[in-house]
Amino acid sequence: MHPLILLSHPEKTLLPKIELLRSIGVSSSDLITIISSNPFLFKINLKKRLIPCYDFLKSVLLVDEKVLKTFKRSSQDFLSDATNTMAPNIALLRQLGAPPSTISLLVTNYPRPAFTKHAKFVEVVHQVMEMGFDPTKTVFVLAIQVLLKMSKPKLESRLELYKRWGWSKDMALAAFKSFPNCMLSSEEKITKTMDFFVNKIGWPSANIARNPCVITLSLEKRIIPRCSVVQILLAKGLVKNNLALGTFLQLTERIFLEKFVIRFRDDVPDLLNVYQGKMSSGCRISV
Repeated sequence: MHPLILLSHPEKTLLPKIELLRSIGVSSSDLITIISSNPFLFKINLKKRLIPCYDFLKSVLLVDEKVLKTFKRSSQDFLSDATNTMAPNIALLRQLGAPPSTISLLVTNYPRPAFTKHAKFVEVVHQVMEMGFDPTKTVFVLAIQVLLKMSKPKLESRLELYKRWGWSKDMALAAFKSFPNCMLSSEEKITKTMDFFVNKIGWPSANIARNPCVITLSLEKRIIPRCSVVQILLAKGLVKNNLALGTFLQLTERIFLEKFVIRFRDDVPDLLNVYQGKMSSGCRISV
């Protein structure tokens, strides 16, 4: 990917950069990950670019662990000039009242949007504010990173797709404000998931708008297996009919198994097999 590294001076060019990474707690395995995914890191000038970048990120994130996380997720183009590209964006967020925890989330988990050219960043921030997002809430920066990833035509196509599944414009906006990432799923993923919820298990489209995070979950690995288990439990009267679909789909694997599988293994001996896809539930969720 970057064969010019082979012409670099090991002690003068390469070693100082490795030592900088080690000084912030980079383990041997992390070092391999960073260099493999971003070999151009060795091309960045240590004193003029890499150290100022580290100093700036440390001033924003405060702890080396988060700085390391950002290094892992950022490319050379972004890391090489953090003070000029990211600093104005961070300053804008602070000016609007975004708390340090929210800014840290953006920088560590979505470094590419954080490194966006300032003019574009300002444009999207204004767009997000016009939608009614609160800059003091975490969802504010989540909306920013979504809109920076999507073109306006692409966003419009997602809204139109949801409209075909019965969402009004207000419902779509409410879903976006609740869970912005619901707009990032592909049209195929949205269609398959909505079809399963609406046509296969009879869940009203409006309910999905109130629980938009379920759209991003894996249909094969999470939604179908868990719904199959709950279908059986509902049919046998072992759980309440008003059980919210979004509730059990968002549980961790361990908690779901404890609450919905292990708990009822004496009542339904084959429940684990159903969950693992070895048997069909043959039921329908009533809502």
